[in-house]
Amino acid sequence: MLATTTAPTAAVGRRRTSACTMPAVPTSVPALRHFARTSARHWDVAVDTVEALALVVTELVTNAVRHSGGPDVTLLLTVDTGTLTVHVMDNGRWRPRPALRDLVDDPACGGRGLRLVEEYADSCALWRTVAGTRVEVGLSLAQVSATPTPDHVY
Repeated sequence: MLATTTAPTAAVGRRRTSACTMPAVPTSVPALRHFARTSARHWDVAVDTVEALALVVTELVTNAVRHSGGPDVTLLLTVDTGTLTVHVMDNGRWRPRPALRDLVDDPACGGRGLRLVEEYADSCALWRTVAGTRVEVGLSLAQVSATPTPDHVY
C-alpha cells in the first residue's frame, strides 16, 4: 500500500473517512475491496450495504486498473448524513478499448460494470480531467436489497 489513512469511528451523525492508495495493478482490486468492507464494518454499516459497497468498489477499481494506464488508484470512503460515498480516482489517461472482433456488443464479455454500479447507487458521477479520472458513487445507509431489480433481462 502506498498510503493509508483511516479516521476513527465517530459518533452517529459525524463524518467518517477512510482512504487507501495502491498501485493500479490487478492485485489491488481484492485488496481495496477488503479495505472497503473492513472500513464499512468498522462503521457498523448494514450487511447489505457492505455487499453493495464491495461490488461498487470492485467494478470501479477494476475499470481504473484496466483502462486508465495510470500508476495508482485511490479509494476514498466517506460516511456522512445517511450516505456512504465512494470515490475512486486514478491519475492516468484512459486507453482506447481494444477491438473485439467477434465479441462486439456481447454483454458476456464486459461493459456491464457501470450499469451494475448504477443499480446499487443513489447517485453516480464521473469526471475526466488531464490529471486523471474520478468516479463518485453514493450509497444510502438505509437497508438495501442484496439483489437490485434489473431494468433488462439478459
